[in-house]
Amino acid sequence: MLNIVIFGAPGSGKGTQSELMIKMYGLDYISTGNVLREAIKAGSELGKLAKSYMDGGRLVPDDLIIQLISDFLDDIPDSRGIVFDGFPRTIPQARALKDLLNKRGTDVSVMLDLQVADDELISRLVERGKISGRSDDNIETIQQRLDVYHTQTAPLATYYISEDKRIAIRGTGSIDDIFRRIDDAVGPLLKP
Repeated sequence: MLNIVIFGAPGSGKGTQSELMIKMYGLDYISTGNVLREAIKAGSELGKLAKSYMDGGRLVPDDLIIQLISDFLDDIPDSRGIVFDGFPRTIPQARALKDLLNKRGTDVSVMLDLQVADDELISRLVERGKISGRSDDNIETIQQRLDVYHTQTAPLATYYISEDKRIAIRGTGSIDDIFRRIDDAVGPLLKP
C-alpha cells in the first residue's frame, strides 16, 4: 500500500494536492477536517463536540480522531493506499496511526511536508473564507490555527524525520508546479 501523510499549515494546499494524488495514484482519501465538518452539519454528538474545538481553532482530542480513522480503515480493507489529510497532527497521533496501519500489515510510506510562509497562508485562507464562507477562515481563527500548528503540529516533522519518511515540498507556485514536486517525491515509491 502507498500511504501518504500530507502535512502543512492550514492553507498550505493539502486538500488541493490530495485531490491530484488520488486521481494520479488511485488512492483513497481521508480528511479529518471534512469528516468532522460533515459530523457538525449532521448535528451528531461527535460533531457538536468537534465544533467547540474547531471554532476555537483548537485540535479535536486524539481519542475521537483515532476512532474516526480506525473506522475508516475498517471500511476500506482492499485499498491501494490512502492519502491522510489533517491527520496525524501530533506525535501521539502519528504513533497511533503507525499502530493502526501496522495492525493491518502496512505503514506510512511517506510524509509530504508542504512548506509555505505564514503571510502567504493568511492571504490564502482569508481568500478561501470569502469564497467558501467557512466560519473558521476569519483572521482571528486563522492566527489561532497557525499558532496551534507551529506549537503543537510542526514538531511532528521531527518524528517523521526520525522514521526517515519526511520529504519537504515547496508549497508555492502554481498548483501544477507543486504537484510536479510531489510526483517527483512519490513516483520512486511506486516502482517495485
